[in-house]
Amino acid sequence: MKKNKFSEVQIFKILKQAESGVPVSDLCREHGMSAASFYKWRGKYGGMDASMMSEMKALAEENRRLK
Repeated sequence: MKKNKFSEVQIFKILKQAESGVPVSDLCREHGMSAASFYKWRGKYGGMDASMMSEMKALAEENRRLK
């Protein structure tokens, strides 16, 4: 499995920057990512806070273990 370039904490910070008004194109250039990655992350993690992200990760790990 491919290792992610960005951790969930980094993704959370990038999404918070976008919510504060920084243009997506500037964020993509600054962090070296594509706009498609940003919008995928926003769809997956949008509206979450750090605790919800960790809960989602724990549930995904538990589901993987149970399978």
